[in-house]
Amino acid sequence: MYIVVEGEDPGFDIFVNGHALARNEDALEKLAIRLSVKPLLEFFSADQNSMALLLEEGAGDPEWAKTLPPPQWFSPADGLATVRALLEYLTEFPTALGSETKRVISELTEYELVLAKAVQRSLRWQLAVSWK
Repeated sequence: MYIVVEGEDPGFDIFVNGHALARNEDALEKLAIRLSVKPLLEFFSADQNSMALLLEEGAGDPEWAKTLPPPQWFSPADGLATVRALLEYLTEFPTALGSETKRVISELTEYELVLAKAVQRSLRWQLAVSWK
């Protein structure tokens, strides 16, 4: 799972490592709901090119991909609310995800930095997924 920021060049590095977040997505979704924030995957969106790449990677159903809505962009402040709520909880309960908690906290911290920069520059974002 990685961040895409709207526009050609946002003026800062948007690279984030989302491997641990992807591995723990189900648990993080349940946690987000318990914390009354939007789950991370609700920020997912993809254009036709992204979906074509996912289908080439063997993810998804070509028929399902045809029914996707147009790409959506989200407020980085909304993403920050989710990321910070998850970070706060996992910092307070460092065994919540077992041995993965440290890695998830590290990746959420990367997300927080990128989304904070997107807020400063008024740039919208979306979450993308790669199955490779």
